[in-house]
Amino acid sequence: MPSTNNSTEAVFKARGLAKIYRMGEVEVHALRSVNLEIYEGELLVLLGASGSGKSTLLNILGGLDTPSSGEVTFRDHDLVTADERELTRFRREHVGFVFQFYNLIPSLTALENVELVTEIAQRPLSAREALEMVGLGERLHHFPAQLSGGEQQRVAIARAIAKRPDVLLCDEPTGALDFQTGKLVLEVLEKVNRELRTTVAVITHNAAIAAMADRVIRMGSGQIIEEIRNQTKARPADLEW
Repeated sequence: MPSTNNSTEAVFKARGLAKIYRMGEVEVHALRSVNLEIYEGELLVLLGASGSGKSTLLNILGGLDTPSSGEVTFRDHDLVTADERELTRFRREHVGFVFQFYNLIPSLTALENVELVTEIAQRPLSAREALEMVGLGERLHHFPAQLSGGEQQRVAIARAIAKRPDVLLCDEPTGALDFQTGKLVLEVLEKVNRELRTTVAVITHNAAIAAMADRVIRMGSGQIIEEIRNQTKARPADLEW
């Protein structure tokens, strides 16, 4: 298990991170003075109910949103002062995203959906290799409508890892899946973390998933309310929820 201390490089550092949405005269504080470090090679779970701020935090880390105040860096990249062109380059070169809904292009096969990413990446896996890694080597030429929900999510993961990102950010990746299919998807994420040494952050409301993480950050009301380091990680197949 990666050590979450000063001997391991922090790829993300957030200090005093706040996000306020204004709706007319009402202010919604999505994040309140969040301090967080995410370390190279770790598997992190951000745990919390809907509205706890975990998706807002993930979007800011991934360069999809900007904070109202505070600091956030990825290695030597300042994500607060970066303009949209710099954020686009940051996302393209360093971050893979996996969302609850798969966002596949229906008219393209699994292979073609992944190839869209490999064509713009600097040092990609081949689309075939990425799909084989997630257990879909026999489904390369199937269209999304011919795949189950779990298979579509694994195509989405293959697409995300094909560009060899430094970080994989996953927003409720099992939220639309049943129990057994969700375990298969989590096994893929654990494999990516273990074999490619990709830093993986998973946000979820499902407390059972926390057992597979190196570290768990529990959020509530836009704040970090607890941090837990797992001394022994569970394998996804052993999770119960």
